[in-house]
Amino acid sequence: MEEFGISLSYSFLIIAIALIGFLTQTIRILREHERGVVFRLGRIIGAKGPGLIILIPVIDRMVRVDLRTVTMDVPPQDIITKDNVTMKVNAVVYFRVVEPNRSVIEVQDYLMATSQLAQTTLRSVLGQVELDTLLSERERLNKTLQEILDTQTDPWGVKVSHVEIKGVDLPVEMQRAMARQAEAERERRAKIIAAEGEMQASEKISEAAAVLSKNPVSLQLRYLQSMIEMTSERSSTIIIPFPMDLIKPFLNK
Repeated sequence: MEEFGISLSYSFLIIAIALIGFLTQTIRILREHERGVVFRLGRIIGAKGPGLIILIPVIDRMVRVDLRTVTMDVPPQDIITKDNVTMKVNAVVYFRVVEPNRSVIEVQDYLMATSQLAQTTLRSVLGQVELDTLLSERERLNKTLQEILDTQTDPWGVKVSHVEIKGVDLPVEMQRAMARQAEAERERRAKIIAAEGEMQASEKISEAAAVLSKNPVSLQLRYLQSMIEMTSERSSTIIIPFPMDLIKPFLNK
């Protein structure tokens, strides 16, 4: 009797394990951002989810696909620009799966494929522009990279929403040359501003001289004011030329 009870217990245990294994192979639970691409005897029957998914053991096979936006770092790439400047450029790509079926059946690994495509596109696009364009028109280049990647990944059911060039590492010699160029540019602007200031000041002085020349009294008052300003300075000896125009009226009398 005891042996029958033990064998019955083993039978129930085996049945329970088989049932758990059957349920494990049959039931899948997908989260809100996941979809399951189901294959039945090797043929695709569509994307399922989210929620509870029931599969036929042995016959059905499911591949999980994440629909969230993926942030992928593009490793630094050696770039030779159009004006023969060598540098390292890295970027970041934002993309997501919009068609789960195509992301599974059209490409073996869409993550790896997108990464490799981003690297080659980055080298190709930036190799066609000059260094000044790369530094000053980065937003336009980002847009160009995004459009190219989005077009090429569209057959895979992948949507590239944004591409951003993160960093540009220039050689030390090029950095020094750019620093000297920037310094020279600042000096040029400073000299231009100083010259413009002198030109404006000379114009104002010419206008003032024209006004004073029309009225000799104003010229004499200005001369006296200049004398007062000179005497206020700390000086031991001041030699002031005395214009004859001031005493000419007395001489005439």
